[in-house]
Amino acid sequence: MRICDVTQFYSPVSGGVKRYLTEKRDYIARCTSDEHVLIVPGPRHAARAEGRCVHLEVASPRVSLSSHYRFAWNTRRVERLIREAKPDLIEAGEPWQLAWACLRAGRALGVPVVGFYHSHFPESYFRTFHRFGGRAAGVLVERLSRGYIRRLYNRFDLTLVASAKLENLLREYGVGNARLVPLGVETDIFEPSARDPLLRRRLGVSERQVLLLFVGRLSREKRIDRLLEAFARIRHYAGDRFALLIVGEGAERVRVEEARGRTPDLHWLPYEGDARKLASLYASADLLVHPSPCETFGLVALEAQACGIPAVAFQGSGMEDLIFGGPAFLAPEMTAESLARTVLQCYQLDLPEIGARARKAVIERYPWRTVFKGLFDLYAGCVRR
Repeated sequence: MRICDVTQFYSPVSGGVKRYLTEKRDYIARCTSDEHVLIVPGPRHAARAEGRCVHLEVASPRVSLSSHYRFAWNTRRVERLIREAKPDLIEAGEPWQLAWACLRAGRALGVPVVGFYHSHFPESYFRTFHRFGGRAAGVLVERLSRGYIRRLYNRFDLTLVASAKLENLLREYGVGNARLVPLGVETDIFEPSARDPLLRRRLGVSERQVLLLFVGRLSREKRIDRLLEAFARIRHYAGDRFALLIVGEGAERVRVEEARGRTPDLHWLPYEGDARKLASLYASADLLVHPSPCETFGLVALEAQACGIPAVAFQGSGMEDLIFGGPAFLAPEMTAESLARTVLQCYQLDLPEIGARARKAVIERYPWRTVFKGLFDLYAGCVRR
């Protein structure tokens, strides 16, 4: 079987979608006789092959001067590349012009096309338009977005989602073909032994301090502002008992740098694309803090817990099933105060023991090999129909 993945959610410093595609490619190379073609935007037209896996880039401009993402406007070239690849199945990893290009190419080739709903954009649109145009504008845009999702994703042979919350949401929107396919973790890489005993010394964090960690894109929708406010409140309540390390790139980097200038024990490191080095960062911290109000999956929480450190997130963010420390690790309200108090309460618990239990849960449920076996069974069913 030859599988063709197409997405715009791909850049040198992108996160979960890129990890999913990288792990899929590796699974295909190691565990199957299948072939893989990946089509993504890039600075110029390019092609490279590694065994049975081909990587194609379509010259595309940046979305903005500060963005690492690119807008793949040349849909004709994308369609042509798909048709030339002659895949048995196409997977569209984004909801815009490339999704429609995949559908057209699939019809021309007579092959199934599946969509992966990686990003829940109606909620993001609602918050943006509500902020600038009032609640009525936000509600209108969210309603239009729901209609668009229903029209687009019902055209696919299958719509994949990485969380039960999103599966239920899409069904509420009228998408009748949604199927749950969780993401996974390479548990032989993300493990407690990856801990770097020198990291704290390099950062200037003492052994008596609790090291909090955030890993992800520094964007508005990740609510970096709420994370920084929560850390300021933690310092107000607990003094210098805590330190925070933020790892990532994005437009909110400016906000992080401004906060570093006025907040002791706040540290930043750039995006880390090497899985082993990233695992070392997770394993060297004490607690992951995830401030996003809505996550399509929350891969970082799984990776952190695979490394033996518990994770804190918000109740209602869609990550409830992935926080294995229990209800105490879910902030009940989506506010900086609630997040700060949840972190402080969790600090009183036995974090190493809870982290060990969390790792066991990840190993049992989310190894990539198990995830991809289920996914490829779905692919095979689509191809046979």
